[in-house]
Amino acid sequence: MTASSRRPAVLVITGPSGVGKGTVIAELRRRRADLWLSVSATTRPPRPGEVNGEHYVFVSPERFPEMNEQGQLLESAQFAGHWYGTPRDPVLEHLEQGRPVVLEIELEGARQLRSALPEAILVFLAPPSLAALRDRLIGRGTEADEQVRARLARADEELLAVNEFDHVIVNDEVGAVVDALLDLLTEKSDR
Repeated sequence: MTASSRRPAVLVITGPSGVGKGTVIAELRRRRADLWLSVSATTRPPRPGEVNGEHYVFVSPERFPEMNEQGQLLESAQFAGHWYGTPRDPVLEHLEQGRPVVLEIELEGARQLRSALPEAILVFLAPPSLAALRDRLIGRGTEADEQVRARLARADEELLAVNEFDHVIVNDEVGAVVDALLDLLTEKSDR
């Protein structure tokens, strides 16, 4: 395969709630402007300030299964009572344009993407410790104690799946995590 016919990288980032995926991806995109962030579809209603097509593609609970049945989603998973999924066409269009793609998805979706896009680089972003994750979740101030406990219980389950990923990166310093992700993208493009 020649350099011009290489398919750009698909970087899939998964990790427990509160581990800092959004912060890491924002810095990664700041440092790598050609990287396109996939916008997930969801049945969750928009939160104040969220823009359809920018933060999520908001779809009705009736439309989401239709999209899935028609093969319009690369993966889908239910989380916190709502469905989330990755629209297929925008990802493939950006790859065809030569742009690397990053997806921020849950564990179940990452497992599905392994089959849908076998060339994807699956990265599990891990907390330095469960205590640090707990502190981050509490520090956000966006969830009640019961929700924090539920997210920590889910994190325990997610951490058991780290061996399913190509790379596990501990998020103890955002700059170092982004450096590691940039190295993975460079390695992929050099192959």
